[in-house]
Amino acid sequence: MDTNAVLDIGMQALLLAAKLAAPVLVTSLVVGFVVSLIQSVTQIQEVTLSFVPKAIAAAVALLVAGHWMISTIVQFTTELFARIPSLTGS
Repeated sequence: MDTNAVLDIGMQALLLAAKLAAPVLVTSLVVGFVVSLIQSVTQIQEVTLSFVPKAIAAAVALLVAGHWMISTIVQFTTELFARIPSLTGS
């Protein structure tokens, strides 16, 4: 196994992690922005008002994108297992 293969696998894993985290993070970012905008307009500074909508939105994002996330990680893992013989030189 050479360094190029290790770097390739590492780069693919990092890109996959970013793709899988994006739906939840973007959803939480947008909901957090909207809630903080509403809080600044109405001058209501309640901590639970900013946490609860983000938690609900993250759960909804996981429900919506969960199947895609699981199938993507299973496909990546299957490809990694299929590459083992070529990586070991056997």
